Amino acid sequence: MTTPHQSSGAARPAAAESDDHDLLVALLDGMDAALCAFDADGTVTHWNREAERILGWSAGDAVGRHGLAGWAVREADAPEVTQRLLGVMKTPGRRQVDEFALLTKGGGRVLVRVQSAAVPGADGRLAGVYCAFSEVHTQIDLERSVALSEALFGEGSAWGVVLVDADLRPALANVHAARALRTSRTALLGRPLGDLLEQGVEELEGALQHVLAAGAPPAPSELWVTLRKGTAAAAGGPERRCWRSGFLRLSSPLTEEPVPLGVAWLFTDVTKTRLAEQESARLRFRCSQLHRAGRAVAECEDPMEAAALYLEFALAGFADHAFIDLLPRPEAVPEQPVRLVRAAATPSGLAGQAAACAAAGGGLPVTYRDDHPAVQAVERCGSVRAAADRTEDWAAARRWPEGTRHALATVLRSRGRTVGVVTFLRGGSRRGFDRGDAAYAEDIATRVAAAVDLAGQL
Repeated sequence: MTTPHQSSGAARPAAAESDDHDLLVALLDGMDAALCAFDADGTVTHWNREAERILGWSAGDAVGRHGLAGWAVREADAPEVTQRLLGVMKTPGRRQVDEFALLTKGGGRVLVRVQSAAVPGADGRLAGVYCAFSEVHTQIDLERSVALSEALFGEGSAWGVVLVDADLRPALANVHAARALRTSRTALLGRPLGDLLEQGVEELEGALQHVLAAGAPPAPSELWVTLRKGTAAAAGGPERRCWRSGFLRLSSPLTEEPVPLGVAWLFTDVTKTRLAEQESARLRFRCSQLHRAGRAVAECEDPMEAAALYLEFALAGFADHAFIDLLPRPEAVPEQPVRLVRAAATPSGLAGQAAACAAAGGGLPVTYRDDHPAVQAVERCGSVRAAADRTEDWAAARRWPEGTRHALATVLRSRGRTVGVVTFLRGGSRRGFDRGDAAYAEDIATRVAAAVDLAGQL
C-alpha cells in the first residue's frame, strides 16, 4: 500500500513526462520544415504537420510503421532510400543531404531534399535517425534567394544596392553603393540620407516614402543628386551625379499581413550618358540657331543690323544679355589703353532680345576699368570668363545689368584685325560659362566680326 506522499511523488514524474512530450509535439508541429525520425530499427517515431502537409500522411498514418516502403516510397526505391537514411548512423556526427521521390497519400510523387543525421541516445549509443525535408523547388527558391543576395551585395555587382529601413536610413549596402556615395559600407549605415547628399535628397526620400506606402513604381526613374563636399572624391566641391534608380518594397514573409521592412534601392550611374545626351542636344540646337540666323541675316541690308540679329538668335537658351563694343579705329594692334564704343546691346529689362543702338563707330564710349573682361579679351585676343564674387556691386562696377553673375567676353577679329568684343551675360539662375560655351561664343563672334567689318567699309 502506498502512502499519499508516495502516490503524489509517482504522479509528478508522469505529469512532467507528459508535459515534455506535449512540448516536443508542439515544437515539431511548429517547424517550417517537414521532419520525421526513425529508431535504430528503422521504425518511424516522429512525424510533424509539415510532413503531413507535403505528403498527406498524418502522424497516425506514419508513426509506428517500419520504414517508408510501400506507403511513402515505392517498393522498387525502398532499399536504396532505406540504405541512405539509416546509413548515416555509421558515421556519427555527420549530416547527409539526399534527394528522393516520395509518395503522397493521394498517389502522387514529390521530389524532396532530405537532410539526415544520427541521433545519439542517453547512453551514448545511436538511438536512431532524424530527417528534415522540404520540396526541392522550395529549397531551390531559398538557395536562389540567398545566391541573389550574395551576388547583389558582392564586390562584383554592377549596380549599387542599398537596403533602406522604414526610417529612411541605410541598413545594408554593397561595395558599389558605398563607392558611389564616397564612403564605406559601415560608415553610411544608420545615417540620414541628408548626411550623404546635398541636393536631391528630397526627391530620393519622397520616392522611398512612396514605395513604402504604395509599392514600387512601374519603371525605373532617374535622380540627379549632389554629393556633399565631405563625401566628394576630389577637392573641387560637390559632385553632381545622375543615378538611374529602381525601388522594391520589402515585406516580411513570416507574418500573416505584409509588414514593410524597408525598401531595396538599386541604382547605376548614368551621368556620362546623360551629360553626353545633353551636350548633343545643346549642340544640335545651337547649330540650328546659327543656321536660322544665317538665313535671316542674308535678308539684312544693314551690316550692323545683321550683327545684332546674330546676337538675338544666339541669346536663346545661351545668355540673358549681350553687348557689342567696338574699337574706334580698328588696327592690327589695339592702342593702349583700350577704348571701346558701345555699338549694340540688349535693351534694359528685356533679356534675350538684341537691337542695334548705333551705327558702327557712332555709339557712346563705355568706361571700362583696365581689369574689365571685355578689355582683357581685346588685350589677350581671345575669350575671358568671369564669375561674380561676394561683393554686392560686382555687376554695377562693370557696367552690367543688375543680377548679372556670369560673363563671357570674346574678341571680334576680321581680316587679321581686332574690331571689338562681344560680351554675353547670365543671371544667378543660370550656371557659369564653360569651355563649350566659349567655343560657341567664338563661333558667333566670327560672324558678328564679319558683319561689323563690312559695316566699317560702307
